[in-house]
Amino acid sequence: MTMAMWQRAAAAALAAISMAVAAYATAQTVANPAVTPAANPTVKPAGKPTGVPIQLALIEGMSGPFANAGAAVERNLRFGVEQVNAHGGVKLADGAHPFELVVLDSKGSTEEALTQLRAAADRHIGYIMQGNSSAVAAALIGAIDKQNNREPNHRELFLNYSADDPALTNANCSFWHFRFDAHAGMRMAALADVIQRDKAVKKVYLLNQDYSFGHDVSNLARSSLAAKRPDIAVVGDEFHPIGRVKDFAPYIAKIRASGADAVITGNWGNDLTLLVKAAREQGLDTKFYTFYGNSLGAPAALGDAGVGHVIAVADWHPNAGGAASDAWYAAFRARFPAAQDDYPVLRMSLMIETLAAAMNRAGSVDPTVVARALEGIRFDNGFHASSMRADDHQLIQPLYVMEMDKAGTPGVHFDNEGPGYGFRTVLALPPERTVLPGVCKMRRP
Repeated sequence: MTMAMWQRAAAAALAAISMAVAAYATAQTVANPAVTPAANPTVKPAGKPTGVPIQLALIEGMSGPFANAGAAVERNLRFGVEQVNAHGGVKLADGAHPFELVVLDSKGSTEEALTQLRAAADRHIGYIMQGNSSAVAAALIGAIDKQNNREPNHRELFLNYSADDPALTNANCSFWHFRFDAHAGMRMAALADVIQRDKAVKKVYLLNQDYSFGHDVSNLARSSLAAKRPDIAVVGDEFHPIGRVKDFAPYIAKIRASGADAVITGNWGNDLTLLVKAAREQGLDTKFYTFYGNSLGAPAALGDAGVGHVIAVADWHPNAGGAASDAWYAAFRARFPAAQDDYPVLRMSLMIETLAAAMNRAGSVDPTVVARALEGIRFDNGFHASSMRADDHQLIQPLYVMEMDKAGTPGVHFDNEGPGYGFRTVLALPPERTVLPGVCKMRRP
């Protein structure tokens, strides 16, 4: 659906937003059967919470090479905060408390992220959120572990919405860390299921960012292909500096020279947008199997060149389908109507709502108590059921593999960011099909 078509349909779509209210109420029913919906979804939203705000610190690159990705994160988290507050906030013994989002700019730097973490600690903010970079996430988790051991009366909880290094919930798992995204192994397994069926792919080029996550994607791609498509040859395995390449034309030339039928990449942010832009400009007729090909600016950068060529994997997308899903998307677009802001990430909003449900369940905002309430919590907003695995704090949720196509074609009701291109589902995996074994040996306080 183009932006003009969206505007004509907006009035009708917004009539369904009440379903999102019902979804929020349903979400309050978690693993503890004593927790029930707080309000009848047919009545008006609850009154404005008047208690002391519960501060949530977002530590992310709001400036620098990935500032656009940081801005998208802020929009999605703010939407979740506003949804919780609109429905009465967090209900504690002393009344209802709103969430307050505190944005701290890490400038995309690990060192600056640690500086901002100390600033959050000085303000006694108990909830830290970050995701754009597994290297930054690992540093923050390590620092929070030390902080919590050193100052047990001022503990912090780390909520991860995008840092996908599998080690963060495996060998390096922490009681103080909860991941709300599928990790790289889960995403790669879903992509590999689709590659397994794509018999046209004979040669694959691996191109990834040169840090822990990029190396994870490369290793996982090799192992998945060996297991599911041993006939595929890996004709390139290259890493590039993260956030520093301005022109990917030389990389596209190498891919062309290799004779690759497909590229597998975990690139995100501008590193993905510039990569696919170079592929379009160079006329590279190769499939891209991506972790984030449906994200910020990528569909617009590719245009017609991406149709049938770009495959992505995500926990949800606008064309996942269903009235409740469409209503949630309509609510997001009503809040952020600009075409360039049309990048809803469901898991970020649900992370905020799940946190509120855990606090309601615990009757507390103490990070230790809330962490225990998050373990094993089940959250269902009416169209997306998830559960937090207690063993390693990895969220188990559906995954969708999708292919880029023109808006208006079967399965592509909505486009992405207004250029007339969107994604249709080619494989939908229920939560139980995304589960992978873990090796976490959790140390609990």
